[in-house]
Amino acid sequence: MKQLLTYFLLLFTLPAFAQLKVSADHHYLQTNDGKPFFWLGDTAWELFHRLNRQDADLYLEDRANKGFTIIQAVVLAELDGLNTPNAYGEKPLINNDPTQPNEEYFKHVDYIVKKAEKLGLIVGMLPSWGDKWNKAWGVGPEIFTPENARIFGEYLGKRYKNNSIVWIMGGDRDIVDQEDRDIITAMVEGLKKGDEGKHLFTFHPAGGKSSSNFFKDAQWIDFHMSQTGHSKESKNYLFNIKNRTLTPVRPHLDGEPRYEDHPNQFNPVKFGWMDDFDARQTAYWSMLSGAFGHTYGNHNIWQFYTEDRAPVSWARTNWKVALNQLGAIQVGFMRRVFEKRNWQRLVPDQSILPKDNIENEEYQMASISQDGDFLFAYLPYGNKVKINTEKLTGKQLKGWLFNPHDGYTISLGNFENTGSKEIEPPSMGRGSDWLVIIDDAAKNYPNPQIINLLSKIH
Repeated sequence: MKQLLTYFLLLFTLPAFAQLKVSADHHYLQTNDGKPFFWLGDTAWELFHRLNRQDADLYLEDRANKGFTIIQAVVLAELDGLNTPNAYGEKPLINNDPTQPNEEYFKHVDYIVKKAEKLGLIVGMLPSWGDKWNKAWGVGPEIFTPENARIFGEYLGKRYKNNSIVWIMGGDRDIVDQEDRDIITAMVEGLKKGDEGKHLFTFHPAGGKSSSNFFKDAQWIDFHMSQTGHSKESKNYLFNIKNRTLTPVRPHLDGEPRYEDHPNQFNPVKFGWMDDFDARQTAYWSMLSGAFGHTYGNHNIWQFYTEDRAPVSWARTNWKVALNQLGAIQVGFMRRVFEKRNWQRLVPDQSILPKDNIENEEYQMASISQDGDFLFAYLPYGNKVKINTEKLTGKQLKGWLFNPHDGYTISLGNFENTGSKEIEPPSMGRGSDWLVIIDDAAKNYPNPQIINLLSKIH
């Protein structure tokens, strides 16, 4: 197992203490040495609050193993994070006072942040879940004012100034009044003072919203994040399309999409459950509609469900088993196949696809490189399609069918660029999704196949 982990880390690891910056065109993130950074996040909201160090190691090693780059976790957690102690009996604050952090609690947070760094992971750190400043629902209590939010922010900023962090404000809440806005703004000011401006910022809103709904013009926000909803009907590509039209231009991604193994529309009896296909579809829709990455989520993992805990919203699978549910493995394949090409050069372009592309569960998405040297097209149901290749510059083209299930490819061979190419995948129907990749043959780009890791992971 250790040899396998070492192999994966060679494939996926980022430099330790990596800090990020926004690209010159404001459409994606880069490491400080100028390399494109592929955000592949996992929602581990209760990580600091519920896991001991041994289990945190297990979780983080697994996610590094599978190719994740970001772990989204909350300091003052959602599930009674103020008054239910962590695995070591420690609460985060003394007397629920944000100006009196409990050093012992934060030593545990320190451990997890440093362990993540060793594995090449960046922590997307939420200082607090939203119920601590806007108790629209949840446990609360509301404890923040602009004054103590600034103090708490400065404390966190100083403590994690030299760690690999992205700050995620909000926590499943909208800004509903001026007090909410003042609290978030003050906390940001404190964080920036404490970390000396070393880290990027975004905001995690409630479902069906984007940070741009509340902070489109805020100078402090570096990229936008949406929460697109826990429903098979969600069309997360619409959020990317909207955010790409905004001024000022900022990178955007889906920071909380459909969760794998989550009850569809929160009603498992009527609507069933979401699965690996739902997780894959929302991921490929994200990337081909202009996102700079994607966050995966698993309903059992965000809450670290075990049988001795009350399940939230019908969680049904022990989190250690859920680690290997297929969607988590397959989004790692997605990251790797995009990185086989200069993915950051992709621009959404639906003219590549036929006009009778109905916006339902079979909706196809496509993007083409700004340089005209390759295109990607996602076929959720594997339907036969005629791809428009007129915008590709090569006279000779080379094609591939990439299988999002297992990372294998089927060669489509070399062919003349006549302006279109008919593609007929070998399988059709729900769950038979395929990614079409067509290259300028003169570029000699490699086979985008990803080594099949499924048998090694299980």
